[in-house]
Parts: sequence; structure tokens; C-alpha cells
Amino acid sequence: MRVGLRIDVDTLRGTTLGVPRLLQLLEARGITASFFFSVGPDNMGRHLWRLLRPAFLWKMLRTGAPSLYGWDILLRGTFWPGPMIGNRCRDIIRSAAEAGHEIGIHAWDHHAWQKHVDELTPEEVTSILQRGVETLTEITGRPPTCSAAPGWRCNDTVLQAKRPFAFEYNSDCRGDRMFRPVVDGEELEQVQIPVSLPTYDEVVGRSIDAQAYNSHMLDLLRDDQLNVLTIHAEVEGISCADMFDRFLAEAAKRGAEFSPLGDLMRNESAISPGQMAAGSVAGREGSVACLTS
Repeated sequence: MRVGLRIDVDTLRGTTLGVPRLLQLLEARGITASFFFSVGPDNMGRHLWRLLRPAFLWKMLRTGAPSLYGWDILLRGTFWPGPMIGNRCRDIIRSAAEAGHEIGIHAWDHHAWQKHVDELTPEEVTSILQRGVETLTEITGRPPTCSAAPGWRCNDTVLQAKRPFAFEYNSDCRGDRMFRPVVDGEELEQVQIPVSLPTYDEVVGRSIDAQAYNSHMLDLLRDDQLNVLTIHAEVEGISCADMFDRFLAEAAKRGAEFSPLGDLMRNESAISPGQMAAGSVAGREGSVACLTS
């Protein structure tokens, strides 16, 4: 039973504290994964304005956000400019690459992408991607081989803008199979590897409590389906690190083999076209890109 393991690194705290802990856990279990790094300014605290939206406020309350993420994340970039993650965390990011993990670009400015992506011109999207790719390339010594849109916020403009980059695949949406996206009637070459399983913040406090999370996720794994799991360095790498380690141990007992997403793609015999559009995911506030057909 193959499980693609995607690790999103959104913030300075997640990079400095979460990534080293996850590297340690994965090395102990002989697992490699796909790390998607944010390398520009950490302005994630600006999401606090979304507390005015009932759905986002409820998410913060049910997940116990202050204790889960830490106040430094929740306030980062609100009263002062956010720190540059790539500049501060070069050695940590490089260590993930040197450990043999797949390295992808997640964001230049995670908050700005989530808030403004639908307003960006093709030239603006290209410029943002270029800044992230160049920074990550300079840090690791080689270009990132993949990308993952923050918050699964993606559209046709983004898909087209990614084409000139040397990404083997993108993971920009939610869905149950790999596909080549069709834009304006044209099938694009870059494969989409959707996330098929829910994240911690989408289920805890809504349908289950934290103590039942591992069991719930283990029951969702199947050997006859696409299994792509996203964890966050800010959650499973810090406050929930021990829980995640137990999850890996129990999953291995059930026959799960974890790998980078790229390995899943290379083992897929046939990848057909598919259509992507804005949709919704239970437990997640706002729209996300989803495989629709």
C-alpha cells in the first residue's frame, strides 16, 4: 500500500523547529518524502483578519490554534514586516535536500498567494514563481523538481504560468487520481498529483478529536486508491510530532510504504487528462482547486 507523503512548510517557525524534527523522525524510519518550502516573507499572521469570517473563526477555535501553531505564527507579519524564511533557514532547507528528500517550491509569500492569486496576471504569477524557484535553487544548488500551490489555491492562469518551469509534476489540487490538466482544450504536460486525504485541521474538532486522529487516518488508507497525505511542519513537526511518529509506526504495521509524490507518479502506468476547477473541501474555509472530471 503506497502512500505519497507531502510536507508543507509554510512559516519561519515550521522551518526552524518543525523541519529538523521531521527529518529526524523520517530518517529513523527510513522514509523519504516531498518537502514543499516557502522561502520568502513570513506574513502568515495577516490571516488573523479572516477571523471576521465565521468559518475561519470556527476553525481556529476547534483546532485550538494558539496552542497548536504558537502565537509567533499567528502574529507574524501583522505589526512589522515578516522575516525572510529562505535567508534565515538556508542550512535547514539544504539539509532536507542532502537527506535525499524531494524538494519543491510551495510559496514565495504564502499569505499573499492565498489572498490574491485569483487577481494576479500571468506576468505576476510568473514573477512570483520565478522568485521562489531562484531562491530555492540558490539554497539547495539545484532547481526544485515540483511545486504545490499554497492552500490548494490554483487556477488556469497558474497552470499556464508553470509550464516553462522544469517541474516534473505539480500538486495544486484535491482529488482521487493523478491527471494531466486540460486548459482551454489543451492537455498540459505537467502532471497533477492531487492530495486525496484530509489534513489535521480539516477533521480535528469537527468530526473527531485529536486522540482519534491517527485511527481515523489509518482507516482511510487503501491499497486500491491514490493515497496522498499532506502534513504541515507547523503541526506534525512540532506540537503533534509524537502523534505523527506513532502514525508512521502503525501505518507500517498495516503495510503502508511512504514515498515522495514523484515516486508515485513514476510508478503509475497510465495518466489520463482531467479538468480542474474551484470547489470546496469539508473542514476547509474558502474555495480550493479540485479535480472535477
